Amino acid sequence: MTAAPGPGPDAGLLSPVRAGTPAEEAVDDRAWLQAMLDAESALARAQAALGTVPPAAARVITDTARAGLFDVRALALAARETANPVVGLVRELTLLVAREDPAAAEYVHRGSTSQDVLDTGAMLVSARVLRLVLADLRRTAEALRALAAEHRDTAMAGRTLTLHAVPTTFGLKAAGWRDLVLDAADRVARVLETGLPVSLGGAAGTLAGYLEYAAIDAADDMRATAGGGRDPDPQDRTPATDGNGSHPDAVNGTRATADGTYLDALNSAFAAETGLARQRTPWHSLRTPVADLAAVLAFTTGALGKIAVDVQSLCRTEVGEVGEPDVAGRGSSSAMPHKRNPVLATMIRSAALQVPALSAGLAGCMLAEDERSAGAWHAEWQLLRECLRLAGGAAHTAAELAGGLVVRPERMRANLGMTQSQVVSERVAAVLAPRLGRGPARDLLSQASTAARRTGRPLAEVLAALPEVARHLDAAELTVLLDPAGYTGAAGPLVDRALRRPGGRLP
Repeated sequence: MTAAPGPGPDAGLLSPVRAGTPAEEAVDDRAWLQAMLDAESALARAQAALGTVPPAAARVITDTARAGLFDVRALALAARETANPVVGLVRELTLLVAREDPAAAEYVHRGSTSQDVLDTGAMLVSARVLRLVLADLRRTAEALRALAAEHRDTAMAGRTLTLHAVPTTFGLKAAGWRDLVLDAADRVARVLETGLPVSLGGAAGTLAGYLEYAAIDAADDMRATAGGGRDPDPQDRTPATDGNGSHPDAVNGTRATADGTYLDALNSAFAAETGLARQRTPWHSLRTPVADLAAVLAFTTGALGKIAVDVQSLCRTEVGEVGEPDVAGRGSSSAMPHKRNPVLATMIRSAALQVPALSAGLAGCMLAEDERSAGAWHAEWQLLRECLRLAGGAAHTAAELAGGLVVRPERMRANLGMTQSQVVSERVAAVLAPRLGRGPARDLLSQASTAARRTGRPLAEVLAALPEVARHLDAAELTVLLDPAGYTGAAGPLVDRALRRPGGRLP
């Protein structure tokens, strides 16, 4: 095909979260083309293993199915005439195979249809990206495990509705982030293990083309065994008919056998050649695999996005409890030399905001009419690619963020002291409740906290001056009760429990 002038590639200018990451390369046009070619060659090898394609032909098809031999842009333009890129791909692949071995060209795309090839290619691309995502999730989880262990007892302000609530520990926060990441890793692993099937449906989900070719080949073999020899011209494999136009008994009997065994064998052989799962049912318009992908990619970016928004909040100038990895030149502002922006968290968050919306579009594509859809299937392609590369970019970025996160315990201690012990007013109210009653104790602490805020006096000083408190608690007891580091509840044991969770399954 002659190359045509066209726009430049999508280099990621408007999507820095995935620019230059392994996932970006794994889903670009050439990678997608190679995946479809891999599907074509795997199908030929699977059929060869079952005796319906000559092994030599399968070898030629496999050797020729290389994306570098094709003009991707020309295939894209040709797809405007067919609404999908497979038709042009098959035509070009057939021509290339014919140059090497004219007899082998007959066996390209044998019994298949465009959707079988593109859907299988999509699953191959998705599997390659999910393996990258899973590796990055496991790296992220390991970095968070180390942070949680190191800061098991590092006290910090717990914040609810943006305000100081009660103390927690940074270790518990990091352990919670790790739990989310492992939840995502488990979901990705499950999809990799069972949720990415080959696609074998034929023209309308009946696999009729695959069966017909298998029956024709079997009939030819039977004729050859009977002494008639195989058809000299491989282009003419249509079995003879009797006077009423019926197939001979040999063909009908072979087709009946194929109905029961050949398709199962083809399903298994195709899955083995691609490394994908067997399909349960032809899924041209039953889009469970794509919907599962959409869900797991949305969850994964959401889990990473939670970490990102927490890091952004903790990076604020007035908070300063964590910082992103210090890399020269990173995070600089075009106008303000003093700024170092949290760019890793920002990029992760950008992906986490996009993927759920895109995945909703993929879920909408489940409304695929009839046996093949005119539009819903076609709408999936770009949505799926964008979800894959954004999730891949987010996971890659999260591993870098977690691995280099700077934790500042001194700022956490300083911020805990900002309210002069009001952050543990809940504790004092709980201690006084058995003596004063729950309601009166809570009201007393609320009034004391208001007075402390209004006057700027420490809460301990305000409480010590109240007769209701002085009757039950002396100054030393108040000092202990009002120490924020002493009121982190079960944070430490919760970290220990969380870190006993294994670090993520491998598919």
